[in-house]
Amino acid sequence: SIGWLPLGGYVKISGMIDESMDTEQMKQPVQPWEFRSKPVLQRLLIMIGGVLFNFILALFIYSMILYAWGDSYIPVQKVETGMQFNESAKGIGFRDGDVLLTADDKDLVRYDGNTLRQIVDARIVTVLREGKKVQIYIPADMMQSLMTDSVRFASYRFPFVVESVIPNSPALAAGIQQGDTIKALNGKLTAAYYDFIIEMAVLREQAATSKDDNIDLHQVKIARSRAGIVDTLTLSADPSFKIGVAPLSDLTKLLPTVAVNYGFLESFPAGIVLGTNTLKGYVSDMKHIFSKEGAKQLGGFATIGSIFPAEWDWHQFWYMTAFLSIILAFMNILPIPALDGGHVLFLLYEIITRRKPSDKFMEYAQITGMVILFGLLIWANLNDVLRFLF
Repeated sequence: SIGWLPLGGYVKISGMIDESMDTEQMKQPVQPWEFRSKPVLQRLLIMIGGVLFNFILALFIYSMILYAWGDSYIPVQKVETGMQFNESAKGIGFRDGDVLLTADDKDLVRYDGNTLRQIVDARIVTVLREGKKVQIYIPADMMQSLMTDSVRFASYRFPFVVESVIPNSPALAAGIQQGDTIKALNGKLTAAYYDFIIEMAVLREQAATSKDDNIDLHQVKIARSRAGIVDTLTLSADPSFKIGVAPLSDLTKLLPTVAVNYGFLESFPAGIVLGTNTLKGYVSDMKHIFSKEGAKQLGGFATIGSIFPAEWDWHQFWYMTAFLSIILAFMNILPIPALDGGHVLFLLYEIITRRKPSDKFMEYAQITGMVILFGLLIWANLNDVLRFLF
């Protein structure tokens, strides 16, 4: 069947108890075309088929993405400005500006979900700090701490390059232009945009607590680089300690980037690797769902919608479509009655014991599975509502 909402559909198979709970058909004489009349191995292949083709579809989409757009990433070991870390990371020894090198002696290549799992699951992470290698010990409950945080574990630090200047702003009056790089604030080096923001926040706090009216903290000196020439500009920040510029945020224009292109035949093994790693990562993350913080991370329809970009992007659309296909494949094979995995579980029981579960048992199992699924659905969407409200 096909629903008017794009939330998927299902194929009703004659001769089996499924979510339609059509028990009347099971009281009729067995017909040769029905599911229940087929050998158990055939029935097992039928139940695995949907999950298998969900996964195959994801692999195909990933392959075509790599063929059409290739792959590009920022190598973490080549980012001289390092990473910006959240408070949990700093609490175990990371510092802003650390360059990620290895996790348990395995090289960290790019910063993504797989790299975060490597770091969290590692015993020791090695970083480059002020030209020296430093080892950081990762506690066993690191993932629980990260799930509690409302901000990312880390993000790339990037130079403060001006993308645009607001009209009638202090920056425009001082002569700052698009393409300029802000190198220092009041004599303090600001190697990254975050450094500038932090220094401005310090000035704002000082101004709020200062009792000396003779000191104008809004008056700042900025070292500006243009065409390789560095000069110092004096300007007066607005009451919010903003100077009226927007930073360039396209990291591919600010940090070293590796681009990999694939031919048509090359894209298939690369797509298989990408899809397999995505599945492994998702399965690995599922173990955290049974913790208190992990249960809070469950999301419903709003969470699914939020993973798509605000503006239409074919690359992201197909990437998310493949990812959702991976999720569907994995979730559907879980051994929960009402899912394909539940049917697979009972078919395996039939193969091992050579005895088929009764129709009445299957009815009760189906009802139990539906209760579990609806409970999870309500919980996940309730989390979305709570996140929106609080």
